[in-house]
Amino acid sequence: MNPTTLTNGDVPQPTLASDIDSTETMTLDTYTFPTERLKTVMSSPNKTPLVLVSCGSFSPPTNLHLRMFEEAADYCEFETDFEVIGGFFSPVGDAYKKAGLASANHRINMTRIAVRDSSTWIGVDPWEPLHKEYLPTVKVLDHFDYELNKVRGGIDDSTGQKKQIHVALLAGADLIQTMSTPGLWAKEDLSRILGHYGAFILERSGTDIDDALVSLQQWRENIRVIPQLIQNDVSSTKIRLFRKRGKSIRYYIPDKVVDYIYEHGLYADDEKKQPEKGKEKAASESAPAGSSIAATS
Repeated sequence: MNPTTLTNGDVPQPTLASDIDSTETMTLDTYTFPTERLKTVMSSPNKTPLVLVSCGSFSPPTNLHLRMFEEAADYCEFETDFEVIGGFFSPVGDAYKKAGLASANHRINMTRIAVRDSSTWIGVDPWEPLHKEYLPTVKVLDHFDYELNKVRGGIDDSTGQKKQIHVALLAGADLIQTMSTPGLWAKEDLSRILGHYGAFILERSGTDIDDALVSLQQWRENIRVIPQLIQNDVSSTKIRLFRKRGKSIRYYIPDKVVDYIYEHGLYADDEKKQPEKGKEKAASESAPAGSSIAATS
């Protein structure tokens, strides 16, 4: 839910659903790091264990957001000495105040729905949106590093030894463009994100990565560019635009996320002006019984 302002000017800590199918809630005080989809033992002890973290709005999550993780996992397997042991969506909190941003509760629910039946290794971490203040990306990556290596002590390398887990940022090419724009990112944040953690960047049509990398040359060896072999330029912005225009959004995003959007009336310009149309659309586009379920900004 969105935080509400109290009479004394203080903003309470956000409260989120603890699980998509649960009526229980969690706050930052009751938060626990989600580990159920992490590998507990490495398959290849000679490799470096890696956790991929994708930060963004995910309003809504698209099939391309999911595909980024798969592309990165393939790239790591065939082109690097990393072994991917897990991946996480980390939706930004409500304090980000971005246009078209659904509430953190809805975005957490949608990302959980997106991965629930479509993946065995991608999870959703609510730690970032459980904060009432906006958190820079570097603090989110530090959080994952702390939980994985300080709290959990790393991962069993299959020989009985523990290995430290490398955390890296996973993002689309548009993020690298913002990083190369003077003044948008703090230099110390870029140094830690790209110098210490590194990034896996998926190519995106219409984005000139080579041009963006010119001003980031000092960290070039830690920026791994993944070619997008099948072009896909679906974006959350385009999905929201389709929704406002009353167009179908099915097959651009996971089916059950589409159902959730219509059920909760998300991203329509003014649901009150066309309640019947909204209801008809939701009914006509609901998934048929027995259909398969697939579960960036």
